[in-house]
Amino acid sequence: MSGTSIDSFPKPTTITGGCLCGSIRYQVDFPADHDFLRSSGSCQCTQCRRNTGALIFIAHTVPLKAFKYLTSTERIKNFYATPGIQRGFCMNCSSFLYWRDESQEDIELTIGCIDPEFLSEFSFALSNCMGNNVWCEAEIKGVTDSIPKGVKWATSGEEGKKM
Repeated sequence: MSGTSIDSFPKPTTITGGCLCGSIRYQVDFPADHDFLRSSGSCQCTQCRRNTGALIFIAHTVPLKAFKYLTSTERIKNFYATPGIQRGFCMNCSSFLYWRDESQEDIELTIGCIDPEFLSEFSFALSNCMGNNVWCEAEIKGVTDSIPKGVKWATSGEEGKKM
């Protein structure tokens, strides 16, 4: 983050991303007022760990109206570990693309599926974890407990308790 501060960092206007095999591609056109700090967060619940194969799941939330597919969606499979919560995968390569609460008008994109040129140039804007970080009661001391920088919730978001 050389030359970057919490108040001043490069922000993309558009990003693209997709799955490993290329069957699913998407684009996000960020609204002018997009809050890149509040929109980046993480989860450390058992479901997300098993879903991603990683100790911490980092996502960037964007409004649904800013998100569009560039390819057919016929290869997307939604899995519901929790009723009303979509986890979107490519049926060909199994890439985990997004997490979405169907009662909300946004989508949480998996950071790893954003195209590398955007991750390279806008890494802080997209994955700073300054927003909501959930299921922090499951942090692994000395490993994942120092990663989230924003609001830490013991369990799920705003209905949970802050740590």
